[in-house]
Amino acid sequence: MKSVKKPQPSAAFILPPEIRPGQSPELLRELHILTRDGRLNQDSRRKLKQVYHLCQFIAPLFSELPQSDPIILVDHGAGKSYLGFILYDLFLKTREASFVYGVETCAELVTQSRNLAAKLGFTRMAFHALSIAEAVTSPLLPQSVDLVTALHACDTATDDAIRFALARNARFIVLIPCCQAEVAAALRAQKAKALAEGAVAELWRHPIHSREFGAHLTNVLRVLLLQAHGYQVTVTELIGWEHSLKNELIIARYTGNPRGDAQKRAENL
Repeated sequence: MKSVKKPQPSAAFILPPEIRPGQSPELLRELHILTRDGRLNQDSRRKLKQVYHLCQFIAPLFSELPQSDPIILVDHGAGKSYLGFILYDLFLKTREASFVYGVETCAELVTQSRNLAAKLGFTRMAFHALSIAEAVTSPLLPQSVDLVTALHACDTATDDAIRFALARNARFIVLIPCCQAEVAAALRAQKAKALAEGAVAELWRHPIHSREFGAHLTNVLRVLLLQAHGYQVTVTELIGWEHSLKNELIIARYTGNPRGDAQKRAENL
Protein backbone atom coordinates (compact mmCIF):
# COMPACT_ATOMS: atom_id res chain seq x y z
CA MET A 1 0.00 0.00 0.00
CA LYS A 2 1.39 3.36 -1.01
CA SER A 3 1.91 5.91 1.74
CA VAL A 4 0.05 9.17 1.31
CA LYS A 5 2.27 12.20 1.57
CA LYS A 6 0.80 14.86 3.79
CA PRO A 7 0.45 18.29 2.20
CA GLN A 8 2.96 20.79 3.49
CA PRO A 9 1.69 24.14 4.78
CA SER A 10 2.13 27.05 2.45
CA ALA A 11 4.91 29.49 3.32
CA ALA A 12 2.59 32.32 2.27
CA PHE A 13 -0.10 31.87 4.91
CA ILE A 14 -1.76 34.96 6.35
CA LEU A 15 -0.84 35.55 9.98
CA PRO A 16 -3.58 36.16 12.57
CA PRO A 17 -4.20 39.85 13.35
CA GLU A 18 -2.82 39.36 16.88
CA ILE A 19 0.70 38.91 15.51
CA ARG A 20 2.55 42.20 15.51
CA PRO A 21 4.49 43.66 12.56
CA GLY A 22 8.05 42.39 12.44
CA GLN A 23 7.37 39.58 14.88
CA SER A 24 8.96 36.24 13.99
CA PRO A 25 6.37 33.62 12.97
CA GLU A 26 9.09 30.97 13.26
CA LEU A 27 9.63 31.88 16.93
CA LEU A 28 5.91 31.71 17.66
CA ARG A 29 5.69 28.31 15.97
CA GLU A 30 8.66 27.01 17.96
CA LEU A 31 7.01 28.24 21.17
CA HIS A 32 3.80 26.45 20.06
CA ILE A 33 1.87 29.71 20.09
CA LEU A 34 1.27 29.45 16.34
CA THR A 35 0.38 26.15 14.70
CA ARG A 36 2.52 24.97 11.78
CA ASP A 37 0.08 26.54 9.35
CA GLY A 38 0.21 29.89 11.14
CA ARG A 39 -2.99 29.69 13.17
CA LEU A 40 -3.83 30.41 16.80
CA ASN A 41 -5.90 28.00 18.84
CA GLN A 42 -7.89 29.12 21.87
CA ASP A 43 -5.24 28.20 24.43
CA SER A 44 -2.36 29.83 22.53
CA ARG A 45 -4.45 32.95 21.91
CA ARG A 46 -4.99 33.24 25.69
CA LYS A 47 -1.26 32.67 26.36
CA LEU A 48 -0.25 35.27 23.78
CA LYS A 49 -2.73 37.76 25.25
CA GLN A 50 -1.13 37.37 28.69
CA VAL A 51 2.41 37.82 27.33
CA TYR A 52 1.36 40.90 25.33
CA HIS A 53 -0.35 42.32 28.39
CA LEU A 54 2.85 41.98 30.40
CA CYS A 55 4.80 43.55 27.52
CA GLN A 56 2.53 46.60 27.84
CA PHE A 57 3.95 47.12 31.33
CA ILE A 58 7.56 46.44 30.31
CA ALA A 59 7.75 48.45 27.06
CA PRO A 60 7.43 51.84 28.86
CA LEU A 61 10.40 50.87 31.03
CA PHE A 62 12.51 50.38 27.90
CA SER A 63 11.38 53.77 26.60
CA GLU A 64 12.68 55.46 29.76
CA LEU A 65 16.22 54.49 28.76
CA PRO A 66 18.16 56.41 26.08
CA GLN A 67 17.61 54.85 22.66
CA SER A 68 21.37 54.73 22.11
CA ASP A 69 21.88 52.58 25.24
CA PRO A 70 21.81 48.77 25.05
CA ILE A 71 19.40 47.03 27.41
CA ILE A 72 20.56 44.14 29.59
CA LEU A 73 17.70 41.93 30.79
CA VAL A 74 17.90 38.98 33.19
CA ASP A 75 14.85 36.71 33.40
CA HIS A 76 14.81 34.48 36.49
CA GLY A 77 12.92 31.22 36.64
CA ALA A 78 12.74 31.48 32.88
CA GLY A 79 11.21 28.06 32.16
CA LYS A 80 10.91 27.80 28.37
CA SER A 81 11.87 31.50 28.16
CA TYR A 82 8.65 32.64 26.50
CA LEU A 83 9.04 36.11 27.97
CA GLY A 84 12.74 36.49 27.13
CA PHE A 85 12.29 35.36 23.54
CA ILE A 86 9.27 37.56 22.87
CA LEU A 87 10.83 40.65 24.47
CA TYR A 88 14.00 40.07 22.43
CA ASP A 89 11.99 39.61 19.25
CA LEU A 90 9.71 42.62 19.77
CA PHE A 91 12.07 45.15 21.33
CA LEU A 92 15.70 44.12 21.62
CA LYS A 93 16.87 42.35 18.45
CA THR A 94 17.12 45.70 16.65
CA ARG A 95 18.58 47.55 19.66
CA GLU A 96 22.32 47.24 19.24
CA ALA A 97 24.29 45.35 21.92
CA SER A 98 21.16 44.59 23.98
CA PHE A 99 21.29 41.18 25.66
CA VAL A 100 18.86 38.76 27.32
CA TYR A 101 19.95 36.25 29.96
CA GLY A 102 17.68 33.41 31.06
CA VAL A 103 18.22 31.75 34.44
CA GLU A 104 16.54 28.37 34.95
CA THR A 105 17.29 25.40 37.21
CA CYS A 106 16.14 22.75 34.69
CA ALA A 107 19.17 21.94 32.49
CA GLU A 108 16.94 20.39 29.80
CA LEU A 109 14.95 23.63 29.38
CA VAL A 110 18.20 25.62 29.29
CA THR A 111 19.49 23.40 26.47
CA GLN A 112 16.22 23.78 24.56
CA SER A 113 16.39 27.57 24.87
CA ARG A 114 20.01 27.66 23.73
CA ASN A 115 19.15 25.53 20.69
CA LEU A 116 16.17 27.69 19.80
CA ALA A 117 18.18 30.92 20.06
CA ALA A 118 20.83 29.43 17.76
CA LYS A 119 18.21 28.24 15.28
CA LEU A 120 16.58 31.67 15.11
CA GLY A 121 19.87 33.58 14.95
CA PHE A 122 19.13 35.36 18.24
CA THR A 123 22.82 35.77 18.98
CA ARG A 124 22.47 38.10 21.97
CA MET A 125 20.74 35.63 24.25
CA ALA A 126 22.35 33.33 26.83
CA PHE A 127 20.85 30.75 29.17
CA HIS A 128 22.31 29.37 32.38
CA ALA A 129 21.33 26.40 34.54
CA LEU A 130 21.35 28.10 37.94
CA SER A 131 19.05 28.63 40.86
CA ILE A 132 18.16 32.27 41.46
CA ALA A 133 20.10 32.11 44.73
CA GLU A 134 23.21 30.90 42.84
CA ALA A 135 22.74 33.66 40.28
CA VAL A 136 23.14 36.35 42.95
CA THR A 137 26.91 35.77 43.04
CA SER A 138 27.46 34.01 39.69
CA PRO A 139 30.17 35.49 37.41
CA LEU A 140 28.17 34.22 34.41
CA LEU A 141 25.85 37.21 34.70
CA PRO A 142 26.76 40.90 34.27
CA GLN A 143 27.51 43.09 37.26
CA SER A 144 25.11 45.79 36.11
CA VAL A 145 21.69 45.13 34.53
CA ASP A 146 18.77 47.22 33.37
CA LEU A 147 15.79 44.94 33.96
CA VAL A 148 15.27 41.93 36.22
CA THR A 149 12.14 39.82 35.77
CA ALA A 150 10.89 36.93 37.90
CA LEU A 151 7.51 35.55 36.93
CA HIS A 152 5.97 32.94 39.20
CA ALA A 153 9.24 32.28 41.01
CA CYS A 154 7.96 30.26 43.96
CA ASP A 155 8.26 31.19 47.62
CA THR A 156 11.65 32.72 48.53
CA ALA A 157 12.92 32.52 44.92
CA THR A 158 11.21 35.88 44.37
CA ASP A 159 13.22 37.26 47.29
CA ASP A 160 16.39 35.86 45.72
CA ALA A 161 15.47 37.72 42.52
CA ILE A 162 15.19 40.93 44.56
CA ARG A 163 18.59 40.19 46.13
CA PHE A 164 20.04 39.69 42.65
CA ALA A 165 18.50 42.95 41.40
CA LEU A 166 19.90 44.91 44.33
CA ALA A 167 23.36 43.31 43.97
CA ARG A 168 23.45 44.03 40.22
CA ASN A 169 22.13 47.61 40.45
CA ALA A 170 19.00 46.89 38.41
CA ARG A 171 17.21 49.98 37.09
CA PHE A 172 13.89 48.14 36.88
CA ILE A 173 12.40 45.05 38.54
CA VAL A 174 9.24 43.25 37.40
CA LEU A 175 7.89 40.51 39.69
CA ILE A 176 4.87 38.23 39.73
CA PRO A 177 5.25 36.42 43.07
CA CYS A 178 3.99 32.87 43.48
CA CYS A 179 3.25 30.34 46.23
CA GLN A 180 4.72 32.22 49.19
CA ALA A 181 4.94 29.67 52.02
CA GLU A 182 7.60 30.94 54.42
CA VAL A 183 5.53 33.56 56.27
CA ALA A 184 2.43 31.34 56.23
CA ALA A 185 4.45 28.59 57.96
CA ALA A 186 5.58 31.07 60.62
CA LEU A 187 1.96 32.18 61.16
CA ARG A 188 0.80 28.58 61.58
CA ALA A 189 3.60 27.82 64.04
CA GLN A 190 2.55 30.71 66.30
CA LYS A 191 -1.21 30.49 65.73
CA ALA A 192 -2.26 29.03 69.09
CA LYS A 193 -0.24 31.61 71.02
CA ALA A 194 -1.50 34.45 68.83
CA LEU A 195 -5.15 33.37 69.19
CA ALA A 196 -4.78 33.33 72.97
CA GLU A 197 -3.42 36.88 72.91
CA GLY A 198 -6.11 38.56 70.81
CA ALA A 199 -8.51 38.62 67.91
CA VAL A 200 -6.02 39.71 65.25
CA ALA A 201 -4.94 36.09 64.72
CA GLU A 202 -8.42 35.39 63.34
CA LEU A 203 -6.94 36.82 60.14
CA TRP A 204 -5.03 33.56 59.70
CA ARG A 205 -6.92 31.01 61.81
CA HIS A 206 -8.00 28.92 58.81
CA PRO A 207 -5.41 27.31 56.49
CA ILE A 208 -6.57 29.16 53.37
CA HIS A 209 -6.37 32.45 55.28
CA SER A 210 -2.90 31.57 56.58
CA ARG A 211 -1.78 31.07 52.99
CA GLU A 212 -3.42 34.17 51.54
CA PHE A 213 -2.62 36.49 54.46
CA GLY A 214 0.95 35.18 54.52
CA ALA A 215 1.31 35.87 50.78
CA HIS A 216 -0.11 39.38 51.18
CA LEU A 217 2.18 40.18 54.11
CA THR A 218 5.17 38.81 52.18
CA ASN A 219 4.49 41.11 49.23
CA VAL A 220 3.98 44.13 51.50
CA LEU A 221 7.39 43.47 53.06
CA ARG A 222 8.95 43.13 49.60
CA VAL A 223 7.54 46.48 48.54
CA LEU A 224 8.85 48.17 51.68
CA LEU A 225 12.29 46.60 51.14
CA LEU A 226 12.45 47.93 47.59
CA GLN A 227 11.32 51.38 48.72
CA ALA A 228 14.00 51.37 51.43
CA HIS A 229 16.59 50.72 48.70
CA GLY A 230 15.56 53.67 46.58
CA TYR A 231 12.91 52.18 44.28
CA GLN A 232 9.56 53.67 43.37
CA VAL A 233 7.09 50.78 43.42
CA THR A 234 3.79 50.17 41.65
CA VAL A 235 1.60 47.21 42.64
CA THR A 236 -1.24 46.17 40.37
CA GLU A 237 -2.88 43.10 38.86
CA LEU A 238 -1.48 41.58 35.69
CA ILE A 239 -4.58 40.23 34.02
CA GLY A 240 -8.09 39.06 34.92
CA TRP A 241 -8.41 36.63 37.83
CA GLU A 242 -10.11 34.12 35.52
CA HIS A 243 -6.69 33.48 33.93
CA SER A 244 -4.53 33.12 37.04
CA LEU A 245 -4.90 33.35 40.81
CA LYS A 246 -1.22 34.38 41.05
CA ASN A 247 -1.94 37.76 39.60
CA GLU A 248 -0.10 40.41 41.60
CA LEU A 249 2.38 42.44 39.56
CA ILE A 250 5.13 44.44 41.30
CA ILE A 251 7.04 46.98 39.18
CA ALA A 252 9.98 48.84 40.70
CA ARG A 253 11.95 51.77 39.22
CA TYR A 254 15.22 52.84 40.77
CA THR A 255 15.16 56.55 41.68
CA GLY A 256 17.99 56.67 44.21
CA ASN A 257 15.62 58.27 46.72
CA PRO A 258 14.81 55.75 49.46
CA ARG A 259 11.52 56.21 51.28
CA GLY A 260 12.64 57.35 54.70
CA ASP A 261 10.35 55.25 56.88
CA ALA A 262 10.15 52.13 54.72
CA GLN A 263 12.82 50.16 56.58
CA LYS A 264 11.35 51.04 59.98
CA ARG A 265 7.83 50.10 58.89
CA ALA A 266 9.09 46.77 57.53
CA GLU A 267 10.78 46.03 60.84
CA ASN A 268 7.64 46.99 62.77
CA LEU A 269 5.55 44.64 60.66
